[in-house]
Amino acid sequence: MAYELPALPYDYTALEPAISKQTLEFHHDKHHAGYVKKFNAAVEGTEFDRKPIEDVIKAIAGDDSKTPIFNAGAQAWNHTFYWNSMKPNGGGEPSGELADKIKSDFGSLDKFKEEFKNAGTGQFGSGWAWLVLDNGTLKVTKTLNADNPLTAGQTPLLTMDVWEHAYYLDYQNLRGSYIDAFLDQLINWDFAAKNLAKAK
Repeated sequence: MAYELPALPYDYTALEPAISKQTLEFHHDKHHAGYVKKFNAAVEGTEFDRKPIEDVIKAIAGDDSKTPIFNAGAQAWNHTFYWNSMKPNGGGEPSGELADKIKSDFGSLDKFKEEFKNAGTGQFGSGWAWLVLDNGTLKVTKTLNADNPLTAGQTPLLTMDVWEHAYYLDYQNLRGSYIDAFLDQLINWDFAAKNLAKAK
């Protein structure tokens, strides 16, 4: 059964002005859809054809002969996770267990934001910034191209896409401004909290 392109969890205009309708249309309907199509074509008729996409990603990570499948599958998964890492009228502060854990593991919410922004701005070229749970501790990490924390045994809680197609129509070369908007206006703390709760 083919992996299907998930619909956006909100309208194309829901993240404006931080992310425009035009960016979401190109990013979801062209880029994300393209990865899904390539993944389905790559696994058709193989042993991976009917496996959950997460299982395929973890099974083939590091296998150079499977790089095209990994790149398409991981990018398809990463993008779905990214859409859910944002919400209309996001930002603000987390609450409950997530807030307590951010304070204990990073020192403060501001310190987390500083580390997360540094991961995003410091990612040379294309990639992702992540908040993950690693052996019971919250950490900020970054990955290059299609890589994601699943292959390192970490549990992703939220992610930010720092490929240029994620922000260039709205911010051009100002990646830092896009990251500020993500943190202040878009970040979906509820999604991160649910992922933390499931990881326990």
